[in-house]
Amino acid sequence: MSAVTPSVALDRSRGTTVVSIPVTFAQRGGRKRIVVPVGAEDWLPRPASPRGAIATAVAKAHHWRALLESGEFSSAAELAKASKVNESYLCRVLRLTLLAPDIVEAILDGRQPSTLELKDLLRPFPLEWPAQRKLWGFD
Repeated sequence: MSAVTPSVALDRSRGTTVVSIPVTFAQRGGRKRIVVPVGAEDWLPRPASPRGAIATAVAKAHHWRALLESGEFSSAAELAKASKVNESYLCRVLRLTLLAPDIVEAILDGRQPSTLELKDLLRPFPLEWPAQRKLWGFD
């Protein structure tokens, strides 16, 4: 097997750098995929999609908070009954509105630590944002 080497060229007249990497595109199951050339190491980008349960819980928390703040529901108990969830669960999910903004952004972008699970976020956590970052490995 021969090694695959990318090439780099500098176009001084236009002030640009061109990087050429030999790749092949193949269509599989309706999706185009990059086929790694012979001799190159396999490479897979980390999926940049939110993990379903965590992102959904954060979205629910903000939705439920908006419903409570708008006055549409007068209590967490009333909202829990209308949402057909346990009041305790609703209150634990509502705490997610207290997460640091950068943590919420990372979760919605799918960039949270791979070890982070929803059950971790539903446990009591510190209100201070630096402490949250440290607790869940966002620092």
